[in-house]
Amino acid sequence: MLKLYNTLNRHVEEFKPIKDKQVGIYACGPTVYHYVHIGNLRTFVLTDILARVLKFDGYKVKLIMNITDVGHLTGDNDRGDDKLEKGARREGKTVWDVAKFYEKAFLADIKTLNIKKPSKLPRATEHIKEQIKLIKQLVERGYAYDAPEAVYFDVAKFPDYDRLSGQKLDEKKTRARAEIAVDKHKKNPADFALWFKRVGKFKNHTMYWPSPWGPGFPGWHVECSAMSVKYLGQPFDIHTGGVDLITPHHTNEIAQSTADAAKPLANFWVHGEHLLLRSGKMAKTDGNAVTLAEIVKSGISPLAFRYLVLGAHYRSKLNFSMQSLEAAQNALDNLYDKISELQGAPSVAMCEDYYRAFVREINNDLDMPRTISLLWRLIKQPNPDKLKLSTIKKFDEVLGLDLLKGAAEIKKIPAEIKKLAQNREHLRQQKKFGEADEIRRQLEAAGYAAKDSPAGPILRKV
Repeated sequence: MLKLYNTLNRHVEEFKPIKDKQVGIYACGPTVYHYVHIGNLRTFVLTDILARVLKFDGYKVKLIMNITDVGHLTGDNDRGDDKLEKGARREGKTVWDVAKFYEKAFLADIKTLNIKKPSKLPRATEHIKEQIKLIKQLVERGYAYDAPEAVYFDVAKFPDYDRLSGQKLDEKKTRARAEIAVDKHKKNPADFALWFKRVGKFKNHTMYWPSPWGPGFPGWHVECSAMSVKYLGQPFDIHTGGVDLITPHHTNEIAQSTADAAKPLANFWVHGEHLLLRSGKMAKTDGNAVTLAEIVKSGISPLAFRYLVLGAHYRSKLNFSMQSLEAAQNALDNLYDKISELQGAPSVAMCEDYYRAFVREINNDLDMPRTISLLWRLIKQPNPDKLKLSTIKKFDEVLGLDLLKGAAEIKKIPAEIKKLAQNREHLRQQKKFGEADEIRRQLEAAGYAAKDSPAGPILRKV
């Protein structure tokens, strides 16, 4: 039975689906104004692992991930410019071209990381009608009000506003007064925009639609409420995202959706912790970000990054460095190498004790670090190779590390290349590093990289 930490209730709970053997998941997707960074990708790996575990457990999973192509401002709490317009100015393109380009780049990144494509990827700009309908209902029910520059949600009307964040509304109001240039027409500084009108700083906004409140565009939060309910109903099972979305984004989603329907938006809220770079949160706005393309350019496999992510529990902060990534690459290469030494083909039977332990760990709040440790122990234990291979294959349905494929690639390495690598290692042991470097260059010219590890050199096709 799967157990998950539910941010809403702040403890690990037994997961029970709304419908038998069917699970609906909504994941906050990318804002397609720039490349996503690897901190974002850590969260998308979490959602992928969750979906894989549920499928492994026999559930039919419907995963909806939005594409934000309008309405997400550069600052929280209705501050700054629309990120798509910022991207268009940066690149001298239309907002539509920018959105199309970076959506395509995002899909390429998740494919490279073995993140399975969601069931549906709805775009905010294609669901304006649903968003306007939700806003109208909130106005009619007294939860939202029309102001000169925007339609706002009145947080004071929603008593449980602070439940997910744990941040008291009075504290939020105080911080808002101190930090934000508040629209004087807001009833409360913490009120958030549902619809921005094409006036004031947004009078020349490129992306706009007609509405009962005049031409304008939707706020960031309303898109997720409208699209999640359209495709999954309300309530649905699980909502995922990074911890940075707890407030204000997910807090606001809950407020507007619950106010509209008088029932919860989602039963479980699952959040992934930050990936840290130089001890700070990874963020493009702070110039503190690394992309997957930069990792690949450095000669590291994207799946080494996936391995690195799986080595830390999703609720723990993870410090990223090139050294830690190189260590993950060496570990993954070594894993492929050890699996390549196993003889035969996977059998129908498995190592039952390891399989049972695997099922226990993946269902224990997605404990991937213990699962990786279990995989290494499995490889080293004395069961028949065919049983090991079949068990490894089963593990990889969740891990997504291409374990058997990676091992097969190592087996395909020509004998003369392996001989060169052995000669290089022999020269290194004799401290003849100049001659060893010459062999390294020969290997690279042939399309191979020799990675040094405590267990000896590991060859990898590049």
